Amino acid sequence: MNLDDQLTQGIDEIGLDIKPETRRRLIEYLALLDKWNKVYNLTAVHDIEQMVTQHLLDCLAVLPFLSGPRVLDVGSGGGLPGIPFALVKPDWHLVLLDSNHKKASFLKQACIELKIDNAEVSSDRVEALQGQAKFDLIISRAFSDLVEYVKLTSQLCKDGGAIAAMKGIYPYEELAALPENIKVKEVVPIKVPGLRAERHLVVMRLA
Repeated sequence: MNLDDQLTQGIDEIGLDIKPETRRRLIEYLALLDKWNKVYNLTAVHDIEQMVTQHLLDCLAVLPFLSGPRVLDVGSGGGLPGIPFALVKPDWHLVLLDSNHKKASFLKQACIELKIDNAEVSSDRVEALQGQAKFDLIISRAFSDLVEYVKLTSQLCKDGGAIAAMKGIYPYEELAALPENIKVKEVVPIKVPGLRAERHLVVMRLA
């Protein structure tokens, strides 16, 4: 099965409607990630077929449970989940945040080469965004534990907005340690096509 067929089958299982042109750009993004990974160590996954499952489908599987339009991807790294979100949701505006300058350089180049005009890259720490326009959705994938994450980001979330975290196994201890000003809206078990490992999406709100 080629990469496009693998991606298309996974997207169908998730239940998303993604145009062929967008699927092509998603594969182009993976090719860039694979190329830059050899120098910049952007991801521990080195097989591009595994990247389809472990990166693209892993990120796309949470999309049905989220809404924009102004979105912050904290600790974007190689652009996950921010770049797939930007490609699939052209009506969203994403800020891809990563304080590592090499990773930020990749993100900027990826946005240029993929002609992504609804995303911007910030190479600051999350604290540097205080005072800027707030976000409808803040999301992270393996950025930190939930307590540290909400401590850094809660002031950036709009009233009525969501702070979401992509997790592996159900994070019982992290959820129990959340401060009183953070309420858990839901913890969604996520089925990623082709992936046997557990995945959960934690969606939180300001109390």
